[in-house]
Amino acid sequence: MSSHYSYPTPLGQHRISKLSSRLLLGCALSVSAMSVNAALNVEPMSWWAGMQQPTLQILIAGDNIRDTQVKLIKAEGVTLNSVDKTDSNDHLFVNLDLSQAKPQQLTLGLYKDDQLVDQFDYELQTRQKGSRDRQGFSNKDVIYLITPDRFANGNPDNDNHPDMLEKADRSFDGGRHGGDIMGIRKALPYLHNLGVTQLWINPLLENNQQKYSYHGYSTTDFYKIDPRFGSNQEYQALVEEAQTFGIGIIQDVVVNHMGSGHKWMSSMPSNTWINGQSRWLKDPTDVSYSSHRRTTVQDPYSVNADTVDFSDGWFDVTMPDLNQRDPHMATYLIQNSIWWVEYAGLSGIREDTYSYADKDFLTAWSKAIMDEYPHFNIVGEEWSSNPVTVSYWQAGKKNADGYQSFAPSMMDFPLYDTLIASLTKEENWGAGFIDLYQMLANDVVYANPSQLVLFEGNHDTNRIYSLLKNDIELYKMAMAYVLTSNRIPQIFYGSEIVMQSPTEDRNDGAVRADFPGGWPQDSVNVFTGKGLNAQQTEALTFVRTLLNYRKNSLAIQQGKLQHFVPKDGVYVQSRHQGDETLLIIYNKNSQAIELDLQRFKPAINDNTAGVDIISKQSYSLSKPLTLSNKGVTILKLNR
Repeated sequence: MSSHYSYPTPLGQHRISKLSSRLLLGCALSVSAMSVNAALNVEPMSWWAGMQQPTLQILIAGDNIRDTQVKLIKAEGVTLNSVDKTDSNDHLFVNLDLSQAKPQQLTLGLYKDDQLVDQFDYELQTRQKGSRDRQGFSNKDVIYLITPDRFANGNPDNDNHPDMLEKADRSFDGGRHGGDIMGIRKALPYLHNLGVTQLWINPLLENNQQKYSYHGYSTTDFYKIDPRFGSNQEYQALVEEAQTFGIGIIQDVVVNHMGSGHKWMSSMPSNTWINGQSRWLKDPTDVSYSSHRRTTVQDPYSVNADTVDFSDGWFDVTMPDLNQRDPHMATYLIQNSIWWVEYAGLSGIREDTYSYADKDFLTAWSKAIMDEYPHFNIVGEEWSSNPVTVSYWQAGKKNADGYQSFAPSMMDFPLYDTLIASLTKEENWGAGFIDLYQMLANDVVYANPSQLVLFEGNHDTNRIYSLLKNDIELYKMAMAYVLTSNRIPQIFYGSEIVMQSPTEDRNDGAVRADFPGGWPQDSVNVFTGKGLNAQQTEALTFVRTLLNYRKNSLAIQQGKLQHFVPKDGVYVQSRHQGDETLLIIYNKNSQAIELDLQRFKPAINDNTAGVDIISKQSYSLSKPLTLSNKGVTILKLNR
């Protein structure tokens, strides 16, 4: 197959004509492909003229269509490069060249013995002005992670849907609670005032599963918002309205697996569509699960069987593992990701379980997106405490095996894990803040450490306030570290009001608890401030003040970072850019201390005073600094 990306040809594939390069975007569901008898399912159902990559793969599904011929009935400047047939009787892959095409409505026909048996219209739309040059999330942003089912119920009428298997049950922490897109839209003024500039929303796509569908990671339709969250049009409206508040939307994308309720599980487009397909077809209980040994894909000494056990195993019996080595599947997933960027107007993608997908596919996937949108951003999830393991997947890393990624960012799990551990350990020469200091020194292994996303928690980790033993000062230190470091910061919904959870093992239902005020009957309402206790108010004020300072701080967004070896329970960092210098002092001492500032002269320079950006208290830098108790002090220095 001639393509920008080389994938092996799947077994059973028959080529009708020469196969063109096929790497482009998905469909716009606002304008559907219209079939004469509505018996065809077409993905993507529409497209755009003028994309960087001019080829398009259209997947047509319908009963017994394998022996039909596909022809262009109405088209200008469009070439039908090829039609690929697999072993499936019910699927065709149509490859178009759109390099000379302008926006128009195409008509494609299916013929048998030169007789038209079906046809459908296909829309090539006009791109939004400036779409290619869209700006992705960056260090100037603060990302706010939302689990949509648990954030706010803006439209109770869509809590249940006749076509969806699972019904709402707010009494069950593993059930659907009713949060939706409208709830997020109604919360935009709160989020703007908080200081948030990007929303990462856990997956909103259809998850028509029997249970635990609320989390969104078992996709059953890659081109449709789950109706219990809203519609494609409502999602598009959310993005547009968020932009008026200066907030971008990051989509949570899953290319590794899908939900077992997907229509493909009853009719696979090819015999290599999912991993373990032949075994599963013989016995649906015969599933090989992932070993989760993520280092095997980059370990120079690993054996192939171990690598396969990791990358080809399923997450769960309800999460079939997609085979990205199938070239049609690979193109489908690439087009789908780019389609959502174009259709919805996204500013970023967070890619779930990054390393679990085929690594060569991940190169092609990330390159295709960044080629289409050069200023975009992608952050991958590689859940490892080892910075070497994480660094392997970041764009620009010169790996020993020659592997190349085009994903600009990765989640900084190593620094997150160390942050929590360092704050909860007793200080001594070899433990405590020194762990954090030394982990940051590992930035030498990253191609671009400042592009990593550092977080204080997410939907898979226990709540930070609980992990820090409900200590408000340790909590403030953690939040300050995340929000002032040389990283792209991300906070989890509810952290600003110290939401809590158990701390041992996984506690998904408690971690993803309902946001107070998201439901009309809630006695506490964060959006209005009703019912907040003293600690919640203190935490919210701290976070809001710091976030809004950060919005206009070039020192934090792009400044130089320096840090000093921790001593006696005190760790000092500085950020500097132009005329702005910040001195950030982390202090674990519960008793008052006098901090000699002489060793921090490389950061202080000629400045003689500082103002705490939170308390507004002024300090002289010409004498030792009195730290009255445990906590964080963020000083903006001046002369």
